[in-house]
Amino acid sequence: MSQAPSGARPNDAPHETGSLRLVILSIGLLLLLAALDQSIVSTALPTIVSDLGGLDHLSWVVTAYILTSTIVAPLYGKLGDLYGRRITVFACVAIFIAGSLLCGIATSMTFLIISRAIQGLGGGGLFVLALSVVGDVVPPRERGKIQGVFAAVFSTSSVLGPLAGGWLSENANWHWIFFINIPLGLIALVGFAFSFKARPSRTDHQIDWWGALTLTLGLGALTLLTSLGGRSFDWTSSSAVGLAALTIVSLIAFVLIERKAAEPILPMWLFGMNVFRVTSILGFVVGAALFGAITFLPLYLQIAKGASPTGSGLQLIPLTMGIVTASTLAGRYMGKTGKYKILPIIGASLLSVGMLALTQLQRDTGIWPFSIVLVMVGLGMGCIFPVVTTAVQNAVPRQTLGTATAAGILLRQCGGALGVAFFGALFSARLMAGLGDASALPGGAAQLGPKTMAALSTEMQATVAAAVINAIHPIYWIAAAGGVIALAFAFILQEIPLVNRMVPKAE
Repeated sequence: MSQAPSGARPNDAPHETGSLRLVILSIGLLLLLAALDQSIVSTALPTIVSDLGGLDHLSWVVTAYILTSTIVAPLYGKLGDLYGRRITVFACVAIFIAGSLLCGIATSMTFLIISRAIQGLGGGGLFVLALSVVGDVVPPRERGKIQGVFAAVFSTSSVLGPLAGGWLSENANWHWIFFINIPLGLIALVGFAFSFKARPSRTDHQIDWWGALTLTLGLGALTLLTSLGGRSFDWTSSSAVGLAALTIVSLIAFVLIERKAAEPILPMWLFGMNVFRVTSILGFVVGAALFGAITFLPLYLQIAKGASPTGSGLQLIPLTMGIVTASTLAGRYMGKTGKYKILPIIGASLLSVGMLALTQLQRDTGIWPFSIVLVMVGLGMGCIFPVVTTAVQNAVPRQTLGTATAAGILLRQCGGALGVAFFGALFSARLMAGLGDASALPGGAAQLGPKTMAALSTEMQATVAAAVINAIHPIYWIAAAGGVIALAFAFILQEIPLVNRMVPKAE
């Protein structure tokens, strides 16, 4: 069984250095690249569906990216630990740019979903490696400030993303929401290349390929089961039973392999740590809540409320403002006090109340009540985001920092992938039931979007709006319940004081 490494402590000196300011700037650009891609798609989804069709597969435009990025995240963390962050960053950015190009030239929903999966194979490394590099060059107590700044970068992209996605969809073409990643990715890559030095030494390593394979099969089967079960096939069908069996067998095999692997991608000893267990649960819930919000709120705004793509992006700004404000203050609090336990308690409380309020959305909900609720949800997320990474990095030995960071992100991304897949299936089923005979819709329900809504009679618009609102309410009831669960676990989070120094490692 793999055990926690001894000797090196979490405050050991970094083995890869460079100009700290330039490193932080380049890492910020990498995070901006990854975050912009997630958010820029949200307001364009109704337009994409209207153009390519496939409303019942809408959630897969998001899920495909999250799923593949989730699967490869632990592998990138291990590769970064073994071979150095620099070369691994080059590889993941190159794959991400290639996937963005394929998404940009997509002419069908199937092609777009496959391209998004390829894009995720590269994007999965961006968050992991960026946050791991912070652990290499910044003392533990100061990481809270940096993580807060990066959370603000992430949130700023949540403003720029929906606005850019909406504007491009209206004034140019939705394909450009993917093409824009190419120059941004190249700029980030050049900046990182000049600011972060490579580790000179190279040693022989064992890559846990069998662990990666079983994890891929397990998560893939679980996501398919969650997304398609009860919609494309019955829960009692042979397809559902087969996927359930594959999930169970693969994940059990994964655990057994990781317990014996010389260099596991997800060390089982991490689950023996209170900090890792609790922050993983917090991250899982926040991941599901975040992607549930940014995926389905634009549909509510554009279809039920009649907002334009750009207008829906503007109305999501309060969510971003909440995240920016709370994450910045949370980072400063951790830097000043060296403590963090109170933050997820506050965050989970606000998140639960905010999600509960979203269950009351109606077609006539005013802009101010809607904005206040989004600020509350954003404040809740912003209190949790910096903690889940900083606390784990502070608790593990430095030589496993990348692996531990990736493991935490894995579970947060799992929350996003499974949440969006399940929410998407639930939304689609309830929407179709609410619409009944969709033959009156131009192109059918599969191409429901702003253009379709504009061509409908006032009476039919009201019917569709009511169906959409009825379909999204259960999503936020479930997210609110998840927030309550997160709150319960936040109370038992162990607090390990954050130190403010990095002791040089003995040569």
